Amino acid sequence: MADARLVLVRHAKAEQGGRDVDRPLNARGRADAAAVGRWLRDQSLVPDRAVVSPSRRTRQTWELCAAAAEADIDEAVEARIYSNSVDNLRRVIADRGGDAMTLALVGHNPSVHELALELAGRAGAEELQEFPTATVAVFSVAGGWADLSDATLISVATCRG
Repeated sequence: MADARLVLVRHAKAEQGGRDVDRPLNARGRADAAAVGRWLRDQSLVPDRAVVSPSRRTRQTWELCAAAAEADIDEAVEARIYSNSVDNLRRVIADRGGDAMTLALVGHNPSVHELALELAGRAGAEELQEFPTATVAVFSVAGGWADLSDATLISVATCRG
């Protein structure tokens, strides 16, 4: 059986000001979110399931991404992602991965970046020094969603529209 793939996505660029959870994407963010979807499609990395933070900017990122990927993807909003904790991200992946072969998690820094660094270890430290908005890190996962100890970084991209 082929390894599963974990796709970590940092939301695209958002407007400043207002309540954090309600901040929408700005014009650049909308273009970049669509670019993420095109990149996933072009790399044959379109997920079969996505878990998304409840913030407006992450939900908009995923909506534009999925539309650009031209795919119907099972999506769930997951409040634990918004807490911005690496432990919660790991729990979400374990709880929501199920039978997905490619699972996307759309969240926030610093937790998405920190999880990517943990999973990549020394081998990916240089590639992951920065994790700007609309960045995607893709990992091969052989041991199942509950055990990410054998995750291997296979690709990193910062997508710009």
